[in-house]
Amino acid sequence: MANLKNCKWFHEELAPHEVHMHGVKSILYSKTSQFQQIDIIDTEGYGLCLVLDGKLQSTESDEFIYHEALVHAAMLTHPEPHRVMIVGGGEGATLREALRYPSVKKAVMVDIDEDVVESCREHLPSWHQGAFDDTRSQVIHADARKYIEDTKEPFDVIIIDLSDPIEEGPAYLLFTREFYHLVNERLTENGIIAVQAGATSINSLLNYGAIYQTLKTNFPVVRPYQAFVPAYGWPWGFSFASKVLDPCDISADDFKARIEQRVTGEMKYLTGELCRSQFVLPKHIAESIEKVDRIIEDNHPLYAFPT
Repeated sequence: MANLKNCKWFHEELAPHEVHMHGVKSILYSKTSQFQQIDIIDTEGYGLCLVLDGKLQSTESDEFIYHEALVHAAMLTHPEPHRVMIVGGGEGATLREALRYPSVKKAVMVDIDEDVVESCREHLPSWHQGAFDDTRSQVIHADARKYIEDTKEPFDVIIIDLSDPIEEGPAYLLFTREFYHLVNERLTENGIIAVQAGATSINSLLNYGAIYQTLKTNFPVVRPYQAFVPAYGWPWGFSFASKVLDPCDISADDFKARIEQRVTGEMKYLTGELCRSQFVLPKHIAESIEKVDRIIEDNHPLYAFPT
């Protein structure tokens, strides 16, 4: 990321020939960690923002949209999740949402970059809301792939909340067919994963479609979905993948009942109707990702557009 000192605008390159700009009030934190550039900025439009390697991760104003969409599709579809793993999720907001289920007995968060977690713990308390200190939480700073290879613990839900795969970044080998195979092996019989899958704009459907097609090599049920996150400037994609369970078998009324019965606190974004309807993709997106002929593999990774 360019040096933001004395800058009045943060320019984020979304795709070739496409830029999103945010007015900057101040820079709260800036550090180059062992793995990536970390910036926490205060913006005019969205308040505090976490930026990694020049890519906006989440903002104070609308992080709830991203994190509710990512977490609850899987958690509400599973009948009773007890053990949850989060891959990435440095802000702690993904952990926060998973811990809203009293059924959860243990939530393991594996994020390789301790500097990201500690900076968010200090500067972004409204994101994690004390989730790091919950007695059910276990935060591990390690390579998530190696952790999953080595652990024998089974998990009901695994939520993959990673920054976009960029060349030489910390995440590009966590989007591959081989990685999803390891994840499948760590899941229980009714296990589910949810994946941050990148933008669903016209210019980004290759990435979204490739993740969808790669998940299909390991899971019989794969349901892509999306949410519009205003700070990102375009719709954002996710994918649900499961050994057995299908969220499209659940009605809007049933989702509503599950929210009321199983989730503490009020949702700010999701409703029962939205839980169900988010899996209905626009025709051009649904047709495009079905046509993508690209499987992401360790020896053939896919990189998002670099900044």
